[in-house]
Amino acid sequence: MRRKIVAGNWKMNTLLPEGEVLVKQLEFLTEELESDVEIIIAPPFTHLAVLGKYIKETKMKIALAAQNCADQEKGAFTGEVSAAMLRNLGCKFVILGHSERREYYAENNESLYKKINLVINEGMQPIFCVGEKLEERQANRHFEVVAQQIKDVLYRLRGVELDNVIVAYEPVWAIGTGMTATSDQAEEMHAYIRRVIGDKFGEHADRIPILYGGSCKPSNASEIFSKSNVDGGLIGGASLDAQDFVAIVKSF
Repeated sequence: MRRKIVAGNWKMNTLLPEGEVLVKQLEFLTEELESDVEIIIAPPFTHLAVLGKYIKETKMKIALAAQNCADQEKGAFTGEVSAAMLRNLGCKFVILGHSERREYYAENNESLYKKINLVINEGMQPIFCVGEKLEERQANRHFEVVAQQIKDVLYRLRGVELDNVIVAYEPVWAIGTGMTATSDQAEEMHAYIRRVIGDKFGEHADRIPILYGGSCKPSNASEIFSKSNVDGGLIGGASLDAQDFVAIVKSF
C-alpha cells in the first residue's frame, strides 16, 4: 500500500514568530489525530533551525521539509543552501522543481537532477514537482510536457533511488488562480505519470507516492484524494491556516 502524504508549502510567507504560532497550532490539532497520513511542512529557510528544534523536542507528528536546495555540495556559492545544511537542521524532505522555481528562477531539469542526487545522498527525500502551463494544456501538450520532465530527471536515477522520491503533479494553471483541476483530470494525469515511470522502472512505479499540487482545500480534498492514483497533496495557501490544513489531512 502506498504512503498517504499531505505536505504544506508555506512559500515566502510568515515571519518566524508567526511560523512558531502556526506550528504550535498544528501541534495541538494533530496531537490526538489517529491517522496514517504523513504530515509535512515546508517553512521558509529562516524558520528551519527553530522549527526543526521544536519539532524534535516535542516529538510532533510532523516532518520538516525545505522548499529548495543548491545544486552543489558546498563551496563559493553565495546565497545558496546545501542539502547537507538542510539535513543538519532536521529536514527529511526537500521540494524540488516547483513551478514557481522553474518560471521565476529559470530552474532546469539538469540542475534538478543534481539537486535530487544531493538530497538522496544526504538521506532525505525529494518532492519532485512536474506539471504543465495553461497554454500547454490548451494545446493538448500536457502529457508530453509532463513526460519530458520525468524522463529528463527521474529516468536518470536507479530504481532504488526512485524509491526515495515523491512526485507532486502541479497543474500550473491551477496554482494561485482559484482554478482547480477536476478530480478526474487529476486522476488522469496521476495515472499517466505512474505509467511513464513504470515504462522505465516497472514495479517501482506502483510504490511511488504522487501528490496533487493544485489548489487543494478542505472543500475539494476528499474528492481528489478518493482517486486511486492520488496519494495526497502538496498544499499551498491552505497550509497557512492550521485548521484548514488539518482538515485536508482528515480528508483521507
